[in-house]
Amino acid sequence: MRKIAVFGKPGSGKSTLSKALASATGIPLHQLDSIVYKKNGELVDRQTYDEAHEAILSSDSWIIDGFGPMDSFNQRLNAADTLVYIDLPYLTSYWFVTKRLLKGLVAKPEGWPDGSSVLKGTLESYKVLRLCPKFWNADFRGRLEKLSADKSIHIVKSVSELDTFITGVRSSF
Repeated sequence: MRKIAVFGKPGSGKSTLSKALASATGIPLHQLDSIVYKKNGELVDRQTYDEAHEAILSSDSWIIDGFGPMDSFNQRLNAADTLVYIDLPYLTSYWFVTKRLLKGLVAKPEGWPDGSSVLKGTLESYKVLRLCPKFWNADFRGRLEKLSADKSIHIVKSVSELDTFITGVRSSF
C-alpha cells in the first residue's frame, strides 16, 4: 500500500479517512481541493492542475483524496495500488455536507481549501450530489471489479464500516 486513491460522493468522509491513513502510514496526503483551488478560492488553470497532479502520481507514494477532472480520476485509478471507494447512502452524504456547513459557520472545516466559501462549496456539493447517481452506479462498480485483479479495493458502504475502516487503519500501523 504505497499509492492510495480515496474517492466518493461529497460529504462521504474522504478527508477524515485520508488523514487517518496518512497519519497511520506516514504516506504523504494530497487533498485534491488544495491543487484544484487557489488560496483565494478560485479554480486554478487546467495546466497548473495537470502538472501538480502528474507530479504527485510520479512520486513513490501518495494518498490522494478527492475526484477532480474525469481524466485525472481515471489516471489515479490506474496508478494506485489501493482504491478506497466510500459509497455511503445519499441521505448520509447530504447530512454530512449540511453538518460541514453548520460547523463551517464557526470555523473552517477540516481539509477545506483556504479562501473558499463554505456556503458556495456546500451549494456546489448539493449540486454534485444530485448528479452523482449518473456516475456512482452499477457501471462504475463494474469498472472497479475489473481493476481488482491487480489492486486492493475497499468499498465502504456505511458510517459504521467507515469508522471500522479508520479504526483498523490506525491499529494496523
